[in-house]
Amino acid sequence: MDNELNKLRIDKSQKARRDQRAVWPWVLGILILLVGGYFVWSWASNTTVATVQTIRVRVPEGAVLESDLILLNATGYVVAAHKIELASKVIGRVAWVGVEMGDKVTKGQELVRIEDEEYKARVAESQGQVDNAKARLDELEAGSRVEEIGQAKAQLAQAQSDLTNAEINYKRLQELEASRSVSRQQIDDAAALMRERAANVDAVNQQFLLVKAGPRKEQIAAQRATVRQLEGSLALSMVDLNNTIVRAPVTGTILGRNVEIGEFVTTGFVGDNGAKGFVVSIADLNDLRVELDISQNDFAKVLPAQPCWIVTDAYPDRRYEGVVDLISPEANRQKATVLVRVKVLNPDELLKPDMNATVSFLSPKKLATTRAASTMPVAERPAIRVPVSAVRDGAVFVVEAGKAVRRTVTVGTTAVGGDAEIRKGLIGGEDLIVQPTDALKDGDPVRTADGGN
Repeated sequence: MDNELNKLRIDKSQKARRDQRAVWPWVLGILILLVGGYFVWSWASNTTVATVQTIRVRVPEGAVLESDLILLNATGYVVAAHKIELASKVIGRVAWVGVEMGDKVTKGQELVRIEDEEYKARVAESQGQVDNAKARLDELEAGSRVEEIGQAKAQLAQAQSDLTNAEINYKRLQELEASRSVSRQQIDDAAALMRERAANVDAVNQQFLLVKAGPRKEQIAAQRATVRQLEGSLALSMVDLNNTIVRAPVTGTILGRNVEIGEFVTTGFVGDNGAKGFVVSIADLNDLRVELDISQNDFAKVLPAQPCWIVTDAYPDRRYEGVVDLISPEANRQKATVLVRVKVLNPDELLKPDMNATVSFLSPKKLATTRAASTMPVAERPAIRVPVSAVRDGAVFVVEAGKAVRRTVTVGTTAVGGDAEIRKGLIGGEDLIVQPTDALKDGDPVRTADGGN
């Protein structure tokens, strides 16, 4: 019985061997799948990567490269040559704002209006004072009227008549004095009346002469001065009224709007939450500069009126021409730098103030040589030449790290042999794709015809 039971027991070593034999087929199947997948992936990759034919770009002997022209590279910021913080000449509340940030304005265009009721009232008051003074001046310059002269003449005649009667009465009393029919008191009274009437005749005669002569020239001159003074006050009131309209002093672009309707503007103090000191900021964006801090160690490479190339971080493929416009007469002791301003000769709407820009200061002698060489015949001028088939839509493709990289180039003349002159965009040593297909795009993986990537 024991022997029979032992035969029925399972041998564990045999079970392990059977388990191992059962696992191997699965392992082998997985390996086959992995190897097959690898070959499929390799085949798919080889079929999607374009095969291109390339040539090595060579620089002819004697050609001047862009890198040979650059003496110094420096970074700075684009600034407006003349930025204006436009303020109001009068104080008051803002009644109207007609511009927004970025608007194009012309010289003399209305930008902001200040409430003008008070200034109109001042003009009306000054105008009334001027009219009154002018009327008085006209009166003095016209002199006495005929009726006034006649009235004075009649008063003089009346005074003379009264004097004549007084003289006659005095003589009559003197004749009666001998007969003692009149008293001495009566004679003295008659004499006093005669003298009074004579003095009155002199006074009326002088008044008649004054009326006949008219006003004095000094009075007329004084009144004329009064008129001029009041006219000056009127002109000042008119200026204040006109200044309630803020106009653009130059043609340019609105960089910032500082006020809103209802806010108060002033010409004196400026408060954060109170009156505003200026209404808008304006600048001519056709007149731009690049400000740079040049290290004193590199300052010797910068010259007045030196030609430059300007490239912004925002548009690295666009290059602007410039010239050194200003070199600061003093250095910055703390920074050990010198301020330099480069004028942008060909600005466009893409350039904005406060943009980052890199300026390349060029060698004037080498640049002049290069420009002189540009007038030589094509056959005599050393330049980079590539097959015409390599240029597509103003660009070429070069192979870098197994990828097609698009390069924008400036193409010159085309020779009889079919080569195109490249004036800008290639420096030599690139692997140029000779015949890029229409489907080839920047960044596509490629492999060269000799099997390289």
